Amino acid sequence: MEKLIFIIDDEDSIVKMLTHWVKNQWNYRIKTFTTGTDALNSFSDNPDLVLLDIMLPDINGNEVLNRMKQKNPHMPIIMLSAQGSVEVALESIRLGAFDYFPKPIDKNRLEPAIRNAIKNYDLERELEKLKENIEKEFSFDNIISADKKMQEAFKMVSKVLDNEITVLITGESGTGKELVARAIHYNGKRKTAPFVVVNCASIPRELLESELFGHEKGAFTGAHVRKIGKFELAKGGSIFLDEIGEMEMSLQAKILRVIQQKEFERVGGNEVIKTDVRIISATNRDLKLAVDNKQFREDLYYRLSSFPIHILPLRERKGDIVILINHFIKIFNKKIGKEIKNVSKAALKIMYDYDWPGNVRELENTIERCMILSDGDFIEADVLPVNITGALGTLSSNTNGVLFGEDSPIVPFEKLKEEAIRHSLKATEGNIVEAARKLKIGRATLYRLMDKYKIESPKN
Repeated sequence: MEKLIFIIDDEDSIVKMLTHWVKNQWNYRIKTFTTGTDALNSFSDNPDLVLLDIMLPDINGNEVLNRMKQKNPHMPIIMLSAQGSVEVALESIRLGAFDYFPKPIDKNRLEPAIRNAIKNYDLERELEKLKENIEKEFSFDNIISADKKMQEAFKMVSKVLDNEITVLITGESGTGKELVARAIHYNGKRKTAPFVVVNCASIPRELLESELFGHEKGAFTGAHVRKIGKFELAKGGSIFLDEIGEMEMSLQAKILRVIQQKEFERVGGNEVIKTDVRIISATNRDLKLAVDNKQFREDLYYRLSSFPIHILPLRERKGDIVILINHFIKIFNKKIGKEIKNVSKAALKIMYDYDWPGNVRELENTIERCMILSDGDFIEADVLPVNITGALGTLSSNTNGVLFGEDSPIVPFEKLKEEAIRHSLKATEGNIVEAARKLKIGRATLYRLMDKYKIESPKN
């Protein structure tokens, strides 16, 4: 959109000169005013820049500046004055002027000031838009669930948005724990400050302390420069410690110190650094059981779980499957440029009967994949992944020993091997010896294939 410039000056020669120069230089739209009152009455036109004379016939220019800044604090306003005194310039800057120029105006100096003012204003608006989008994206309206227990959990969360209580979010992988953590941050009083995520399971244990607290130069081999840790980066905001159950005991003691005393030291340093962060943590482990097994500090557990929130797995809130499917279809229709209306009844039945071990994340990935493969208005059963359709379960129950019918889809051999292993482990309740015997392979081979396909043995 074409930029709009307000020129406010009662000197006709100045107005004509600035109008001609700005139009010739940038071809911006211009609106001119000889009084501050007229300019204020037209301020709803949302100019991109204001060139404002201090000496106006009705209102002092600094008063106009002050009123405009009250309406739009980010609006760039450049002051012009024939007085040329330092006191006048300082007063304008104090009131929020972007810059100040004495008359006669030096166009060589004014030109870069206008460019920078408009550029900065564009960046300010982009930042505000980004903040609005982030707040909208992580509002509680986007945490979708029709389940009564989940709705009760969300109501409880709404009560802790504006205080400093530590929150522990529990639930299986893929249930949306980070989404809840972001919603707590972006709907609370710290929403304009950083939200910093640390996945305690994905960072090597020997590096996690440095990642959290930073380190001094020379603290260990490879520490060539000082590093600022996540707790410092999150100053004034929130830090999300995901998979905190994987943190080793020695580091747990230092996290406890941060919670209790709000201070820490960088690795290899002696300086005590004060911190002001809200700690939100999450885990897919049973931390109480870990405490009983001496794998997690009891005192830290009770400090972290001052306000526990449990996110149910998708298999325990099957009613959410339909509304989540519709939600993801809307998202991916925009993302991949399709107009999928819904899933077919046959596909919905299969998806409803499936346990979704990967929870909401698995459902989201499945919908995106199916929409890419779909050619019609509906997601049909034939585009669902084989692990969801239960193809192997159907094959294994075939008493005639016929593995494929004439109309059966062709399944990649590699996928059949993977599904055979998953099925055998499920059927034997994770008994590796029995699963290997039924598959007619050695245990070492089974372990190797499980590692290849990233398969974890089901818990007994």
